Amino acid sequence: MDVHEYQAKELLASFGVAVPKGAIAFSPDQAVYAATELGGSFWAVKAQIHAGARGKAGGIKLCRTYNEVRDSAKELLGKRLVTHQTGPEGKPVQRVYVETADPFERELYLGFVLDRKAERVRVIASQRGGMEIEQIAAEEPEALIQVVVEPAVGLQQFQAREIAFKLGLNIKQVAAAVKTIMNAYRAFRDCDGTMLEINPLVVTKDDRVLALDAKMSFDDNALFRRPGIADMHDPSQGDPREAQAAEHNLSYIGLEGEIGCIVNGAGLAMATMDMIKHAGGDPANFLDVGGGASPERVATAFRLVLSDRNVKAILVNIFAGINRCDWVAEGVVKAAREVKIDVPLVVRLAGTNVEAGRKILAESGLDLITADTLTEAARKAVEACNAAKNSR
Repeated sequence: MDVHEYQAKELLASFGVAVPKGAIAFSPDQAVYAATELGGSFWAVKAQIHAGARGKAGGIKLCRTYNEVRDSAKELLGKRLVTHQTGPEGKPVQRVYVETADPFERELYLGFVLDRKAERVRVIASQRGGMEIEQIAAEEPEALIQVVVEPAVGLQQFQAREIAFKLGLNIKQVAAAVKTIMNAYRAFRDCDGTMLEINPLVVTKDDRVLALDAKMSFDDNALFRRPGIADMHDPSQGDPREAQAAEHNLSYIGLEGEIGCIVNGAGLAMATMDMIKHAGGDPANFLDVGGGASPERVATAFRLVLSDRNVKAILVNIFAGINRCDWVAEGVVKAAREVKIDVPLVVRLAGTNVEAGRKILAESGLDLITADTLTEAARKAVEACNAAKNSR
């Protein structure tokens, strides 16, 4: 789960990480009020979306007057901001963050990531702040400072000092940087983070170290013990179909293909998508209906898949182990009658009571394409998709 910049900064500040003063605003007038409350004469108005590279896309405005603050907020609010991380559809801006824009001397990079291969937390830092970490790694890999944290003892002070000195900081700045690094690690660890990126981490003229920007992601499986973080979720930043699927305990991820997939089991869903690619097609989604493929769940799955206008065919691939093929077949038939399906529907059943399930499909009177194997089902789905495209 991702959060907005201002939410990440609130969390970091609660653990002792220094951040610039700022306030959230949902309207131009609120933005002006926030600027007056913050004081000063130079502010940054930042679009709040779950994506980086906002500055390059015009999502961060520097303002010297209240009128500029109002105009910047008015321009950003309600806009769909498109960056190279959002894709062409962009993300809606429903709030802006007004922050004091104090001058600084240096930009650094500091990040924490859960390295699944090493099964450790990896700390990454660089003197090349303000750049994307992928760009730094590609252009100047030697500029990356990396420390792997031993989970039994956690990040140690000497490791933080080593990072600070390698960042080229003076003695006074090192002390501030060590405090920032240690507290940021605590926030990452104690909040079940999977990624924390402070880019840039800036050094001011008076030797302060501030988190000028922050991105955080959290382990979805740990949210049950982090209700405060779970409440920060902003559904407007995700695919509305994914939010709808979550309400029905379905796992859905939208893709860019044309063949909708309805499958039980995450592993089988991945195999189904691979087989569609192997047959020359492109899956439109990942959708796992789980072990209990009831008629209601299957009907919801059909609605989710059909809400994607790119879908030209649907492949239902069920391997009945926990449940039974006849139950699943009844669910498919009932769902197909309840939901208007105007694209070819390919159904492949295997497992417990498969013959009874196939009989139900055959006697349903529905215009279904059946298959015995996954290879055959994928091939028929691709053929049906191509035929549907050619007929339009």
